[in-house]
Amino acid sequence: MSKDFAITGNREILLVAETMAQKKGITSDEVIKALEEGLRCAARKKYGHTDIDCSIDKKTGKIILYNKKEIISDEKEKNPEFDSKKQINVKDADELVKKGKAISEGEIKEGEFIKTILPPMELSRIVVQIAKNEIIKKIKEAERDKEYNEFKDRIHTLVNGTVKKIGLKNIVVEIDGYESLLPNNNMIPGERFRVNDRIRAYISEVRQEKKGAQIFLSRADAGFVAELFKQEVPEIYDGIIEIKAIAREAGSRVKIAVYSRDESSDVVGACIGIKGSRVQAVMGEISGEKIDIIKWSENLPELVVNALTPAKITKVVFDDEKEIVEVIVPEDQLSLTIGRGGQNVKLASRIIGYKIDIMTEEEEQKKRTQEFNEASALFIKDLDVEEVIGHLLVSEGYYSVEGIAEASIEELSAIEGFDEDIATEIKRRAEESIKNRMDKKEEAKKEKIKKEITEKTEK
Repeated sequence: MSKDFAITGNREILLVAETMAQKKGITSDEVIKALEEGLRCAARKKYGHTDIDCSIDKKTGKIILYNKKEIISDEKEKNPEFDSKKQINVKDADELVKKGKAISEGEIKEGEFIKTILPPMELSRIVVQIAKNEIIKKIKEAERDKEYNEFKDRIHTLVNGTVKKIGLKNIVVEIDGYESLLPNNNMIPGERFRVNDRIRAYISEVRQEKKGAQIFLSRADAGFVAELFKQEVPEIYDGIIEIKAIAREAGSRVKIAVYSRDESSDVVGACIGIKGSRVQAVMGEISGEKIDIIKWSENLPELVVNALTPAKITKVVFDDEKEIVEVIVPEDQLSLTIGRGGQNVKLASRIIGYKIDIMTEEEEQKKRTQEFNEASALFIKDLDVEEVIGHLLVSEGYYSVEGIAEASIEELSAIEGFDEDIATEIKRRAEESIKNRMDKKEEAKKEKIKKEITEKTEK
């Protein structure tokens, strides 16, 4: 047994615990608990008891071994199933407690428990090895817990480390004496590191695993850029400016939407810095990625326009039901709006949380004309109205029979050339058209069921 694990029955054990605690970076209480567990396991092997406990006095270093026993009645002691290692009668329990050979956990009565003090254990080679193995195990567990607890609260923060090893799939980075992993797919494309290089990264995940805490780093995460801005822009660090959304394609481009309650403040200018000093400092850390800093707005059309920077937008149309935004742009702005490989529109879509469809003004005109003609034809057929009335309904924004059925008489009467009688009749026809459509669906459903029953019967 090594000097570190020398087991004694006096104050020296406390010195050993203190030394080990400092060496392993854990508390002396955790070392004492490990020592107690090691001795408990060794004692169980020696005495063959399962309810043996161990305590080390934190003032004197005295080791005491206990055997927990259930207090039973004299009658139960005569039972063939009586086990002297686990049970004791009331009289014997009381006598042991009075002589100081046992400790009572409550009243000395049937159903309670006492801890009988076992004789000191001879530290044979086998006993020492059992204790040592358990102590090493417990101390490693304490070290793993310490590492996990230290890093779990640092998730989504920046750390500085040193490259220790470069593997095929990841880089091993040492942070504050602990090893962490930077997977290749979490690095900025094209960047290279060498052993002993200093590196800054973002803690993306911390896992508690059997072999210890696993700390995963990233330089490709959008959060990495957000944290860099927090360091470079005091107004973000102090909470005066808030990062509302960020989208990134590592190695290429990042869009960051910023906001401040003070509407008069230049939030974009503050993030850029004098002569671009702040944004350039961030770009230097992320291998020169292009950064679009935009102003956040609760007004969605305005946010869309800002998010598609640097393109110029003609019109924005929202479809909340489908969560799609149609963006209309001049022909000469189409490629700029979309970006290389669709990158600009893709990042803007992540910022606003909607899918974005880009159309030129000419494409939009064709689409609107087609929609107008289709809706007009639908009304002419389903409502049995003249072409002019169909056109009027579409011009007022009605594109479905359901929309007309749900409209009020007052709303329909407000259409130019309509009066209350026309509005009432149009609404009646719309409701009748919907009812006929539902009746046909119901009839088709019944026919389908009837056909299925007939086919099963024939089989």
